Amino acid sequence: MKVVFMGTPPFSVPILEALSQKYQVVLVVTQPDKPVGRKRVLTPPPVKVFAQENNLPVVQPEKVKEITQLVKDLAPDLIVTAAYGQFIPEAILKVPRHRAINVHASLLPKYRGGSPIQHALINGDKVTGITIMYMEKAMDSGDILAQRELFVDDADTSGTLFAKLSILGRDLLMETIPLLIEGKIKPVPQNPSEVSFAYNLTPSDEELDLTKGARDVYNRYRALMPEPVPFLVLKEQKIKIHKMRISSLTPKNQYGEITHVGKDYFTISCGNNSAIDILELQLPGGKVITARDFINGKLKNFR
Repeated sequence: MKVVFMGTPPFSVPILEALSQKYQVVLVVTQPDKPVGRKRVLTPPPVKVFAQENNLPVVQPEKVKEITQLVKDLAPDLIVTAAYGQFIPEAILKVPRHRAINVHASLLPKYRGGSPIQHALINGDKVTGITIMYMEKAMDSGDILAQRELFVDDADTSGTLFAKLSILGRDLLMETIPLLIEGKIKPVPQNPSEVSFAYNLTPSDEELDLTKGARDVYNRYRALMPEPVPFLVLKEQKIKIHKMRISSLTPKNQYGEITHVGKDYFTISCGNNSAIDILELQLPGGKVITARDFINGKLKNFR
């Protein structure tokens, strides 16, 4: 069976790997190379790296509609997408005889959109999961072919949850495709009354709001790790937080104050008489340091 695969980040790689081991992947479609890091080094997406290492044909259109004729010429039996990052026109979706299906990192219709994992963490969800569904013109609106739940651990970050859901998505997809081809799946329409959206996060979403309770602050921290890394404002300075936890202390201070200093952490007050402990941080223009180094050197400037 001929498959066209569309995906971009690390989440997509295990899925592409499994497909390439069982089916004929006639084309891999991924996003263009992008500048990364402070030096803005032009870097290929992980899916491109895997495709090239495994001799799979790969293209990187600025707009996916540019490859409409190429997809038609390849005449795939199935298109599989997983975190590709562009809307796919109907002219492409209609090409395969088994249509186009997507691996989505939420239990649809909850969290349609580009950042379902981050929103699950921000909202403190205890359960998330994977949905395999048909692709339609409207974003993440297609009929559901399969779903599987995953428990969210309190220590999970976007990084760990991406990795877990990638493997779960791979396994569920590989179970679903044969059943789909054999006509053994009855697609289930999504319930419009249960739809919610997971918009892509912006730089303004990266700030930890200390007026909120420590649990809300911690959940947003989890959603922003290991990248883009959250920040908070202390004494009018923007400090990136690389490691933190919910404090057992219940300070009465106004939010945003350092209320306690331990051996290898310091405590900042939040809303609702709660607090967070900071263990690793990064001052403006500096490198990542431990809380102990901060306490021994820079603390006096923030009290």
